[in-house]
Amino acid sequence: MPRPQRIEYEGAFHHVMNRGRGRRVIFHNDEYFNAFLETLQEASQRFDAVIHAYCLMTNHYHLLIETPKANLSRIMRHINGVYTQRHNRIRGTDGPLFRGRFKSVLVDEDAYLLQLSRYIHRNPVETKKPLVSQLVDYPWSSYPAYINKSKCPEWLYRDKTYEMLGLRRKYQGYQEYVTQGVDEDILRFYSKGNILSVLGDREFRKAVREECEETDLAKLRVALQDRPSGKEIVVQVAKIFNVSTGSITKKLKYRRTANPARAFAMYVCQEYGNMSLRDIKQLFGLGHTGSASFSIDKIRQELERGEWKKEVKKLEKFFYMVK
Repeated sequence: MPRPQRIEYEGAFHHVMNRGRGRRVIFHNDEYFNAFLETLQEASQRFDAVIHAYCLMTNHYHLLIETPKANLSRIMRHINGVYTQRHNRIRGTDGPLFRGRFKSVLVDEDAYLLQLSRYIHRNPVETKKPLVSQLVDYPWSSYPAYINKSKCPEWLYRDKTYEMLGLRRKYQGYQEYVTQGVDEDILRFYSKGNILSVLGDREFRKAVREECEETDLAKLRVALQDRPSGKEIVVQVAKIFNVSTGSITKKLKYRRTANPARAFAMYVCQEYGNMSLRDIKQLFGLGHTGSASFSIDKIRQELERGEWKKEVKKLEKFFYMVK
């Protein structure tokens, strides 16, 4: 699968993360932390980056950035590049500092900005070995500024988060909100080994597609992780084979002939829908997951022999996707 395309448009919100190569330390002491914060200030001033939250850990960082000019890549090129130069100058070393491309998650700010702000700020106490016992004691995040325990930098924008919280006592209210802990849906999202590129529901992803209508649709679908559902797949496979959906999802007791449409649909559900064997078993009314695995492996072997090209092409055209 190609690497996800950056989704950039005016006014987009991004959760940006990066860590040191080989998980190496990137912030050795206060001088390094301050050098990074200086770089953030420059990005805000030069590229109009709106910084809503940040947390600098010893070997990685989190940023919550709004991009009025749809220029996230340019912003991050400055942040990562300039900080690497400053780090190496202080350290007396050279060479790359970060593991490579930064990871960015496009965020539905109306639904998740507040929760994500809390997630970012709780990093120092959510690690396996907490860095502090009290969040307010960790100086290298925007949390102390949010609760008015340290001076707020001119480039840190807190107002939108306060507005979403909707409390008169914004400092105390935000502190109480963060103390409650991270939401389960946020934990599930970030617990995935390969973090998806969009934090938002189907309606949000649809709006993003419309906003980026000139973008290559196949790459955009990959970036949005907008996987078709099992039912969507069955409907399209039925159209391709000119059969009913029931003949695909229902196992006929006395059927003695092969059902290629059914096997092909199972393969597509796993390969393109990212469905588990358990979910496929349920959708197709199978007795156990081994049956699904057998059918999927058979189709995969046939694909390697050059079969199913026509059917795959039709599916990818409909779903605007690539594997």
